[in-house]
Amino acid sequence: MPAPKKARKRQAAPLLAARLNAQVTLETEADGSLVARLGGFTQGLGKFTPAISKHIAELRTGLPLTSFSGGRAADKEIDLLVRRLARSGLVEYRLGPAQGGQDQVTIEPQMADYWPRVSEISSTDTVALSRFAYLRRRGKEMVLESPRAGALFRITDPKVAAALVTLSQPQKISQYSKERDFPGLELLGLLLDCEILFKLRPDDADGLRPSEGDPNLVLWDFHDLVFHTRSTDGRQANPIGGLYSYSRLIPPLPAVRPPWPGQAIDLGGLSSPSPTPFAALLGARQSIRDFDDEHPITLAELAALLQSAARVRAKWTAPADMEDQQGPDVSYTSRPYPAAGAAYELELYLAVHKCEGLAGGFYHYDAERHSLTAIDVRPPDLEAQLYDAEFAIGASNAPQILMVIAARFGRISWKYSSVAYSLVLKDVGVLMQTLYLTATDLGLGGCAIGTNNIDRFARMTGMEFSVEGSVGQFALGRPAKPGADDGSVDPR
Repeated sequence: MPAPKKARKRQAAPLLAARLNAQVTLETEADGSLVARLGGFTQGLGKFTPAISKHIAELRTGLPLTSFSGGRAADKEIDLLVRRLARSGLVEYRLGPAQGGQDQVTIEPQMADYWPRVSEISSTDTVALSRFAYLRRRGKEMVLESPRAGALFRITDPKVAAALVTLSQPQKISQYSKERDFPGLELLGLLLDCEILFKLRPDDADGLRPSEGDPNLVLWDFHDLVFHTRSTDGRQANPIGGLYSYSRLIPPLPAVRPPWPGQAIDLGGLSSPSPTPFAALLGARQSIRDFDDEHPITLAELAALLQSAARVRAKWTAPADMEDQQGPDVSYTSRPYPAAGAAYELELYLAVHKCEGLAGGFYHYDAERHSLTAIDVRPPDLEAQLYDAEFAIGASNAPQILMVIAARFGRISWKYSSVAYSLVLKDVGVLMQTLYLTATDLGLGGCAIGTNNIDRFARMTGMEFSVEGSVGQFALGRPAKPGADDGSVDPR
């Protein structure tokens, strides 16, 4: 009689724990307030009871989320502290054994409101990796991430990485869970919550592009969505701005390219002796960073700028120019600036700080009707939008009007593949120059802004960041009278 087979020992489910960022220190001030310090950055966290000190020590190694999920007053206090730390990007999360041992993964939040949640998965579900998910090397670690995710996953166990790769093919959980290196329902649930994994519906046989549940994603190529989220603020935690990150590695490049060898042809004597009005306008264009709040821009001036720079001039319909078939009818417009394929995917939203004749608030500009429509937004979001613009351009006050340039991505990606997002950015540059020249012609001031928060814009408009999202910003107002060295005028 054969000996019975030994049952495979079931390992205990890994614990999900919050852990303080290694570079962060928590200190108690004289008045009892708790502050977090990271380099030269200080973040106030509020006042807590002395009993919280025990849990601060546990945060160094990892405080299980289940340990403060109850309804006791002490649990609520710990929950409040961890969530405040999380909103400032000061904690990460570990998934691993309850008693020491190697972490399975470390979760790094990429959005301020991220909180780890384990989505439910049953044995009858079939899951697959999103086509936007990618595994890459970062330093000495492997990182699994997606532009749709609120967090990235540092894979610390090579067996986990190998097991996740098999999800490039749809896997039914009842079969997948029998694999020797099955990564566990906890990790799969976390990845599902972050949309790095998705569940297939009964009629989704292959798990390819149309199967991910959001029809708007069908129009996005992988690299375009990655570029959109990783070159803007709001959905990734990398530092943004003038950081001089490579100043210790290589010297700065010269402002002017060294001449090519060979005979140069001098064009100086061929230039027109007197500049044309347009050339004079180009010469007068400057970046204006500070504005005269005692004499703000007027609604009439704003209307004139929008009329000259952005209004729809004509509208018509024509069949799509497909090579191999008669395409459907597509509507087109003509506007004062050129756009790729006449798509004119860009929209203007105005965050109004000060404008004579127009109440402060957030508005959409209807380029066809030449009108403004107020959008109800939370005051803190509007204030943050204006403050971030003020900080980005190094101004002494908020722009009188912040023009947020958004793109209806599907309008251009429906036709163009692979280059859709690059065309959007080219169109943004063309529109910005048009706004610059129009503002200069009207005696107003403007300044292009290189950063924008796509997650906040999504909250303010109620639209998914992948459907219509911010791709540029432009500060507008009446220029402040320049002082001796106030830096309000920039020749750039």
